[in-house]
Formats: sequence, C-alpha cells, structure tokens
Amino acid sequence: MNAPIPTPKLNTAGPAIAVQTVRSPGGIEAWLVEEHSLPLIAVDFAFDGGASRDPENAAGSAYLISGLLDEGAGDLDAEAFQGRMADHAISLGFEARRDDFHGYLQTLSTHRDTAFDLLGLALNKPRFDADAVGRVRAQVIAGLQRQARNPEVMCRNALYAAAFPGHPYSRPEKGDIDSVSKLEAPALKALRPTLLDRAGLKVVVVGDISAAELAGRLDALFGDLPKGEARTRPAQPLPIQGLGQTHVIDLDVPQTVLRFVAPGLMWDDPDFMTASVLNHILGGSAFTSRLFMEVREKRGLAYGVSSSLMPMRESAMLVGGTATRNDRAAESMKVIREEMLKLAEDGPTEHEVEEAKRYIIGSYPLRFDTSPKIAGELLALALRGDTPDFLARRNGLFAAVTLADVKRVAQRLFGKPELLVQAVGKPVALV
Repeated sequence: MNAPIPTPKLNTAGPAIAVQTVRSPGGIEAWLVEEHSLPLIAVDFAFDGGASRDPENAAGSAYLISGLLDEGAGDLDAEAFQGRMADHAISLGFEARRDDFHGYLQTLSTHRDTAFDLLGLALNKPRFDADAVGRVRAQVIAGLQRQARNPEVMCRNALYAAAFPGHPYSRPEKGDIDSVSKLEAPALKALRPTLLDRAGLKVVVVGDISAAELAGRLDALFGDLPKGEARTRPAQPLPIQGLGQTHVIDLDVPQTVLRFVAPGLMWDDPDFMTASVLNHILGGSAFTSRLFMEVREKRGLAYGVSSSLMPMRESAMLVGGTATRNDRAAESMKVIREEMLKLAEDGPTEHEVEEAKRYIIGSYPLRFDTSPKIAGELLALALRGDTPDFLARRNGLFAAVTLADVKRVAQRLFGKPELLVQAVGKPVALV
C-alpha cells in the first residue's frame, strides 16, 4: 500500500515587497514600491467619500463625474485629451465607488511627464464641456436602461435599499434614470471639490520612479486640491435593517435570483481574520464550500452559490446569493439557513479549517504578480487603515486561527441566523 502523501507545511511568509513612505514638500503622503527592472509606473489613489457624498436628490453625480474627468481638461477638449493618452499608450481612469472615489494611472516610464501632466489636468482642471456631459450622461442612462430589467442588478439595488433605508448606501452608485437625467454641468462642477479633496486621500505608486521624483510630482498632482475636512468613522457599525424579512420583486423569468444579508464584521474587528476563514468554509470557496456542496452538488438546486464578507466604511455585511428555478427558491434558502445554523451549533471540522487557511495563505501571492495589482492591494490596505507591515503579518495571522476560534465566531455571526432576503423572479412559497 502506498503511503499517504504528506500535507506540505504552510509557508506563512508574506510577499517580499519593500514599501517606502514618501512625503512631498507640501505634506502629501504616498506609499512607494520602487521597481526599476521594468519601464512601467502604476499609480492608484482614492479620495474618501465616493458615491456616498452624492446629494440626496442627485444620485449618480459622483459616478458621472468619474466618467467626465478624462473627457477634456485644461486646454485639451475630449478628443485631444483622449488622443494624447492613446498616442503615448497611457491608461488613466476614475471610478466612483460606494465609499471612495478611485483613480489610476498606468504608463511607460518614458512617457511619465505626459502621463503625470494629463492626470494633473484631469484632477485640477476638468472642463465639463456641454457636449462631453451630454454624451457621457447618455451613455450612463443607456446602461441604466439595460440594467433596469436585469434581475441581478435589480436584486442588488433592492437589497441595499432595504438594508439601509434613508442612508446613502441605499442609493445605487450609478444613480437611476430619473436622477441622472437631471444632472447638469454646473452642479457637477460644484460637487467636484467636495469629492476630490486631500482629507483622507490615499496614494500608492509602484514602478520605475524614485522617492525623490515622486515627492515632487505629488504636489503637482494633488497640492492644489481643497484641503477638506476629515470624516470620522462611526463608533459602531450602522445596523442592517430588515433582518428576518423576505422581499420579492415580481418578474416573469424562469428562475429566481436570491440575495441574502447577515451582519458582518468591520476590518478592525479582532475576529475579522477568523470570520474570513469561516466565510471560506461557508460559501467563499468556489467548489468546496458547504453551500456549494449542499445547494449544487447534493441537490442540484443551482449552478453556483457563494457568500462573502463585505466591510464598508460605516457598516459590515455578510452577503450571499444564488439563482435557481422559481419552484426551488424556497428550498434553496432553507438549505442556506440550515448550513449557517449547523456551523453555529456544531462548528466546522478541523480539516475544513486547515484547508481554508491553506487556500487563503497559498493564494495570497497571486495578488502581487503585476505592478497594478500591487498598487491596488496596497491601496485597499491604506483605505482600511492598515500599515504596510500588514503584508508581512497577514499570513501569520491566518495561520494562528484555530478550530476553537472559528467555532466561537460561527456562534457569534450565525447563532441567530436572521437574514434579510431579496428575491427577483416568481419564487414559489418563498414568503
């Protein structure tokens, strides 16, 4: 008989990435990873606030602004600005996310001067020309019209509206057709200084640039933006409303899209790492999670099912979902609830915990195989208030999670499995 193949020992070493903290003469701070072996520079940055700063009756403002900053700036109209980017193979863009306004720049280091000039113009002197505003607004509205009957989008938007009534989180980041149709250049220009200020600004640069050069460029890019006022995080996470309720949007489609929410944990919660292991066991792993095995493999209820932790600036959720035949939606949710309760009552097995840790630790290097990925990972770290040394500590923190820890956190999160459930379709006997 062949001897069993031994399980390799976990390598808990973090990625060998040297992160410098660079401070400009004007006091703007950035994290820098110098990498001179390739002639590339990647810049990732984010302003605090994002779509949550949209005026109450103007949802979608930040998202529309994110599409306009590179549609003409300074003396360059949209065609000239985009042409200069294309001529120099520069990638530059913006995205209004729920809690932050994100921007990025990727360029060959030989074109750094042009690239940084264009980024500076986009941030400080966007034109908001009438034709560009009309064209980008029409593009956004066309996208919203396509999504208006998309069950996945409908379900997601309705879920947030039910979970956070009256809060900016209840509004779609892209707005809706009615709100976006009313957005005009003067209001967008007036909102831009609120969205793009230096309070809470995070900047990460990776690539072929020195600390001395970066320090000078930071002030040129960000130094003239308003100082702004720092936003304080709430002492306690915003409670999720509607737990224990099930809402259905009636739509004549052959299958029901299901989304469910339970309270999650904030990034800085001492149990967050343990909760990540727990979620991997529940629904975070594509082919080995309990939800996948019970919902798809054993019962054939759905093609896919998953769950994920979603810590935000002001709240934290565990979000999951699936799509199934209308007549099996109720059974699918019953199985999901049962699996959460089983984890709370009995906990996972030692094998499940060790395999989850092995995947979480072993897959981590894949987040750092390109300069843009490194920049994005570091920016996410900065946005949640961590420091660069987390890279070295992270795998050890996961390795230290025990079976007893996961059982305790399962009881904490799933001991009372009250879920907010949103469905789109024609589910049978779901409510």
